[in-house]
Amino acid sequence: MSEHTHRASWDEYFMRIAVTVATRATCDRKHVGAVIERGRTILATGYNGSIAGLEHCDEVGHMMEDNHCVRTIHAEANAIIQAARNGVRIEGASIYVTASPCWQCFKMIANAGIRRIVFGEFYRDQRIFEVALRLGIDLVHLDATGDAKTT
Repeated sequence: MSEHTHRASWDEYFMRIAVTVATRATCDRKHVGAVIERGRTILATGYNGSIAGLEHCDEVGHMMEDNHCVRTIHAEANAIIQAARNGVRIEGASIYVTASPCWQCFKMIANAGIRRIVFGEFYRDQRIFEVALRLGIDLVHLDATGDAKTT
């Protein structure tokens, strides 16, 4: 008799992939991964890392400004860039991010036409909640137990 195991929800599935993508990050201050998905198909992924061809934080150290490392490009931006480079339309998609987007990334996500943001831990910027509500972008916090909470 086989034991029934929990089948991951789609949110859990894509978030777990984002967690794996984050293992490629090169800034040890924060490893973040992002997955853009539409129709249960992965369109693009991204992690925080330096400009392609340049040194990474884990090789030469951090480039600090106002207590933030600015050497890296954030995971969400890299996922959007990957989609653009490959000619993949992401309007109407969802993005799964291991940490909630900073204000700059949130603005890029909104203007790219992404309609749903699923994030792991909350990171820094409260503005995203009010603006997402005004724009009709769903913000979903996937907590440590895997329970989704729409905010």
